Amino acid sequence: MGVNSLPEEIKAYLRQNPFVFEARDTQVPPEGAWRTWLFMGGRGAGKTRAGAEWVRMAVRRGCRRVALVGPALSDVREVMIEGPSGLRHLDGAGGAPVYEVSRRRLVWPNGAEAFAFSAEDPDSLRGPQFDAAWCDEVAAWAKGEAVWDTLQMGLRLGAFPRCVATTTPRPVDLVRRLVADGGSMMTRSTTRENAVNLAPGFVDMMEAAYAGSAMARQELMGDLLEDPKGALFLRSMIDAARVYAVPEMADIVVAVDPPATSGPRADACGIIAAGVAESAGFGRRCFVLGDASAAGLRPADWAGRAVSLAEAVGASMIIAEANQGGEMVRQTLESAGCRLPVRLVHARLGKRARAMPVALLYEQGKVAHLGLLATLEDQMCRFGAEGFTGSPDRVDALVWAVWALMLERTGGPRIRAL
Repeated sequence: MGVNSLPEEIKAYLRQNPFVFEARDTQVPPEGAWRTWLFMGGRGAGKTRAGAEWVRMAVRRGCRRVALVGPALSDVREVMIEGPSGLRHLDGAGGAPVYEVSRRRLVWPNGAEAFAFSAEDPDSLRGPQFDAAWCDEVAAWAKGEAVWDTLQMGLRLGAFPRCVATTTPRPVDLVRRLVADGGSMMTRSTTRENAVNLAPGFVDMMEAAYAGSAMARQELMGDLLEDPKGALFLRSMIDAARVYAVPEMADIVVAVDPPATSGPRADACGIIAAGVAESAGFGRRCFVLGDASAAGLRPADWAGRAVSLAEAVGASMIIAEANQGGEMVRQTLESAGCRLPVRLVHARLGKRARAMPVALLYEQGKVAHLGLLATLEDQMCRFGAEGFTGSPDRVDALVWAVWALMLERTGGPRIRAL
């Protein structure tokens, strides 16, 4: 059906709301009876435009009092109100709103009002009441939870007061709380998804400069990255040692942590390639070269993946934990075409105790990852933390590889070769 054949009220709506043709799905408010919409995205992902458009439509639909809360009053004015994607650049109900600087108030032609507040001053939100709120860059709020809680007390006007929170994610208490809140709806967007509205080449330049880093995942991908309390490995130390080229290797191994069972619900098989070389400034240094780990594989399949990785990196041997399968692990690898020596190992210490010497090497900068190994790194940065569940299959394989290349001669974790 063409636009001209639509009812007049719908055509009027579309003329007044061209954003419906431009918006991506992530910029459109979720359906349902939510109270809070959390929109997390990379820098330039269109969060400000989404928040401003939501306020505009809330005003058009009858909201009379709106709270605008930013990290500081200057952020509210320069980004949320006067910025290129701010409210002053969008027509409201009957026209664009006017900002009254002295009252920190935005007024639409239909009489609706929006008031500016700083997240540095929770008490400024005591007393006022609203039927809508837009909170921008909540991860950067100096007094996040106090401001949020005070604001919620004031969201008490209208039939169904709502709040939109837009932010580049950071692992702060308020963001964690909103993510975990069952009453919140969450959408995410990357910087690249909005590339058409950014300067030509900007996204390519940023990705080239920060590729593979935690900063890229947080600031460009919009990922919420955390180092949970108790974790042995920290993203900061992994990032600090990351490389994008490696020297000639003195030795390369592939380590395998086979699952005890197979099938869709089985643990993943950890398969990690690592090499060792003399590195300027570090001496003997380990380089993690690849991660071929996968879940739900039959023995023949994980063995085939391990053999393929070993061939690709030029490994001298495969090291396989044999706690669960004993000599059958060797036979499975050989049946998959392995022609390399297979060294079977058995651990006598717990997983955390085995990993601690390897974590120390990371702290010392003696282990580097070649590029981004996102799934491995996510598991590493959860391993050992409070509440960690599941099998650290990738970490186990990593520990065996690093032990063989860096720690065996100094004792390393207590293991017994079979």
